[in-house]
Amino acid sequence: MYPNPSPTLLRLVTASAVLLLAGCEIPGLGPDPRIAQREAEAKAIGGACRHALRGLEDCYTLNPKAAKASVFAGWKDMDGYMRENKIEGTPSVLGKMDKPERGERTSDIETEPRDAATGRSRS
Repeated sequence: MYPNPSPTLLRLVTASAVLLLAGCEIPGLGPDPRIAQREAEAKAIGGACRHALRGLEDCYTLNPKAAKASVFAGWKDMDGYMRENKIEGTPSVLGKMDKPERGERTSDIETEPRDAATGRSRS
């Protein structure tokens, strides 16, 4: 029915098919974009920690879900960048905020009725 194709023709067709498919992005075969996004976020976290003058261990503790390798890579990249350009870090204000002082213990719940005119308890 059909004549047998020559081996040279088969090789040519196979090679051209491989070359054509090599330039295509087939869905599902590339890296997952969510993984790439998490990696980039972890790298940004590491860079931000270095700029905020935080150590790596503090950065790992504050961001337990971030991949440690990516956090370190971001921290290291930012360290090199800051040293090259002689940039001073900005100290973090996290944890250094003063708690407001409490004078008298006042509660929002009134336990005794007050006189509207004087504001004092009726008892």
